[in-house]
Amino acid sequence: MSEIVIDMRQIYEGDQAKIKDIPDYIKKALELAGEGNEIILTGQGPIWLYLKIAHALHGKAVKLIYRSPVTGDIVIFDHSPY
Repeated sequence: MSEIVIDMRQIYEGDQAKIKDIPDYIKKALELAGEGNEIILTGQGPIWLYLKIAHALHGKAVKLIYRSPVTGDIVIFDHSPY
């Protein structure tokens, strides 16, 4: 299991994420995340994008963490047996 940090700015290009491009964003996030890893989501992005990516990673990631300079790490889910 690897720790993979996904900066939401890696997911979309330009100044704004676009709802019409959600399938592309999910595909890119899944490619970056791989299978069975600990994923950390961080960086600037709209809440709807965080929610869609988190939902897509459920069942793919062993552990999902939200990281912010304000909140620190917040575990979204942890399915690790250890």
